[in-house]
Amino acid sequence: MKFQAVKLYKDGFMTQPFAFGGEEGAEKYNPAVKYRSSLQNFVIDTGDEVILVDTGVPAEMPQAAPDPNAMIYMGVKVNDYVSALVATGYKPEQVTKILVTHKHADHTGELRAFPNAKIYISPQDADALELTGGNVVRATYGDGAYHNFPASQKIADGVYYIEAKGHTNGNSIVIAESDGLFYMFHGDVTYTDEALYANKLSVVFEDIAAARETLDRVRTFIRENPTVYLSTHTPLGYENLESRKVIDLDNPPESVPPKPLETVSATASGKYICSVCNYVYDPEKGDPEHGIPAGTPFEKLPDDWKCPRCKQSKEKFGPAA
Repeated sequence: MKFQAVKLYKDGFMTQPFAFGGEEGAEKYNPAVKYRSSLQNFVIDTGDEVILVDTGVPAEMPQAAPDPNAMIYMGVKVNDYVSALVATGYKPEQVTKILVTHKHADHTGELRAFPNAKIYISPQDADALELTGGNVVRATYGDGAYHNFPASQKIADGVYYIEAKGHTNGNSIVIAESDGLFYMFHGDVTYTDEALYANKLSVVFEDIAAARETLDRVRTFIRENPTVYLSTHTPLGYENLESRKVIDLDNPPESVPPKPLETVSATASGKYICSVCNYVYDPEKGDPEHGIPAGTPFEKLPDDWKCPRCKQSKEKFGPAA
């Protein structure tokens, strides 16, 4: 079995309040402490099938402007998802299955590029995305427990789709077994590995109690099994993969600081991007479903306006470059 990272963004950062503040509150943590951020998804090649774990952001999503005061900045765009996949050596028509960890746009942005692949997704997140069609497989998790996780679905020999609610109400993780190791593709159970070691939840969740239960199960699994932890939003995701690093929760590695921000040319688009789910607020369109008419600048949105997709507050948005 082979695994590769599909690299999409690099040289971003996230703050400690964002990555650690889910339970105690963001105000308990230091915004000056920052961790590296990026964006990558993953490919599982079983030898018989090419399986994707998530599909990045939509190709047309604008680049976020670097803001040193943002809670999270994904970084500089390296490539669109399909081009990045091709760079790993795989063509879209080779993909047989896509395993969606959760509904957010940085994990589902290019599902449309694979109309012939079966898309495995939780019923809750399928409903949220209004996904329909004969290629959409609503997960049943009907194959019983997988180690200490109560509900799983076998996707292929050695590849399991596991119910892991919390970050979203339909959140899932993927575990693949190969050469005595367990490769855990977890979506956003944590945003950075530093939070895994510190046993902290991010500020992004739909069910905090379920998110805590999931993180507890993840940490128990890691203690009991040699696990390579494959994150979406930190370079540690692909660095762990490239070195086949087995996580030792009692011996966290030294944290590497983010690089200085790169300059990205600004435009006068007026668009703003949600740093959590990558929803783009376009003032030309507004948000009519929530009473915001077309032509409303972001700065004129009511203070209590929330992201239509993930319900986060205005402060989670940053300007598009």
